[in-house]
Amino acid sequence: MDRSRFVLTDHQWSLIEPLCLGRADTCGSTGRDNRLFLGAVLWIARTDAPWRDLPREFGNWNSAFKRFRRWVKTDVFKRIFDALSGEPDMEYAMIDATIGKVHRHVAFMAIQHISETP
Repeated sequence: MDRSRFVLTDHQWSLIEPLCLGRADTCGSTGRDNRLFLGAVLWIARTDAPWRDLPREFGNWNSAFKRFRRWVKTDVFKRIFDALSGEPDMEYAMIDATIGKVHRHVAFMAIQHISETP
């Protein structure tokens, strides 16, 4: 697996890190590596795989899932989204295919026009 596709850049991480729960300098049940955990969440989101299929290099899937649920309940992902939404980079632009549907008569006319041209 090419991990470089799923890793946050240093700039992205500098914006996200202050918004994460737990820090390396605090004791308790905080995660050891928030950056790795966010990499796991991005892997799940990009592959649409179930949590049980999370690669071992991201840690135990069940621990990652429980941590994900805690972050959802405390609105961490909403805070991250709000912080990053001010910086659109247009790296990923999505268009809903239903917007581009063509009426069947127009599609037939286009095919007919193409077949008539020399």
